Amino acid sequence: MHTSTERPPGLPRIPYAQQVATVAGLAVALLHDRPTAWRLTWGVLGAVGVGLVVLGPQVRLDAVGVVAGLGGTAAMAAGIVLTKRWGLPMGVGPLPLTGWQLTAGGLLLLPLALAIEGAPPRIDIGAVGGYLWLGSVGGLIASTLWFRGIGKLPVGASAPLVLLSPLVAAVIGIALGESLSLLQTSGFVLTLAALLAAQLNAPNLSGRVACRRLAEAQIREDQMHDDHIREGRVR
Repeated sequence: MHTSTERPPGLPRIPYAQQVATVAGLAVALLHDRPTAWRLTWGVLGAVGVGLVVLGPQVRLDAVGVVAGLGGTAAMAAGIVLTKRWGLPMGVGPLPLTGWQLTAGGLLLLPLALAIEGAPPRIDIGAVGGYLWLGSVGGLIASTLWFRGIGKLPVGASAPLVLLSPLVAAVIGIALGESLSLLQTSGFVLTLAALLAAQLNAPNLSGRVACRRLAEAQIREDQMHDDHIREGRVR
C-alpha cells in the first residue's frame, strides 16, 4: 500500500493469518475434528493473500508486537474451538453471552488501564462517538453475529473469516487516499476468493470421475453393440 508512512495500516493484523492453522490444530486436539484438505488449503492461501496485502519491502516487524499479536490470535482461536465444543450455556443466547463477555473483559482491563495509562483525559464529542461505535457495531453487534455464526458453521469454515479484518483495514486505507500495488491487489483478490471457497464444500471429484468412467463404459458398450449389428448385417 503506497503511503507516506513506513507501516501500512494492515500490519497490526498480520498475526490473524496464522489463526487458521491454530484453529485447525486445536480442532484436532479438542474436537477430534480433522479439517478437510479443501478448507485447510484455502485457509493457507487466504493467509498468503493477507501477507501480500500488508507486507512490503519497507515493513519492519516489531518482535514484541508480533508476539503479542500471535498470543491474541491464539487466544481467539482457542475461543472459537471451545465455543464450538461447549456451545452456548443453557437458556443463554448469543446477545446475553456477548454482553457478559464484554462486561467481564472491560472489568478485567480497567485496573490495568488505570495502572498503565492513568486516568483518561477530557472526553470530547468525538471520543464519545468513537466509544459508541466500538461498543455497539465493533463490539456488541459484531460479537453477537460472530457467536451465532460459530454455532452454525463448521469450525473449518468459521476460522478463515478472521482474515476479513486486515482486508477491511486495507479498504479503510484506500478510502483515506491510499492505493494498492498490483501485488497487493492480487493478494486482496486471493484472500477474498479463499474466504468464499472455504465456505463451500469440496467438489466431489471422485463422484465426477466415477460418472465419467461410467459414461465412457456405456459409450464403449454401445459401440460394441453397433459393431455386432453391422457384422451380422454383413454376414
